[in-house]
Amino acid sequence: MNKDYLDIVVCPKTGEKLVYDETHQELISEKAGLAYPIRDGIPVMLEEEARELSSHQS
Repeated sequence: MNKDYLDIVVCPKTGEKLVYDETHQELISEKAGLAYPIRDGIPVMLEEEARELSSHQS
């Protein structure tokens, strides 16, 4: 994931910065408790496409 992109992309729900999870190919919004998928190198920034994080994951 391009660092410049990570510097500007935010969670559409909270407006907070996202954390890149390279292992799962997701962008994590800790505040919203959501993980936005990255498909074919393109982040899918739709709440309905995000998965909810369990309370044990950060």
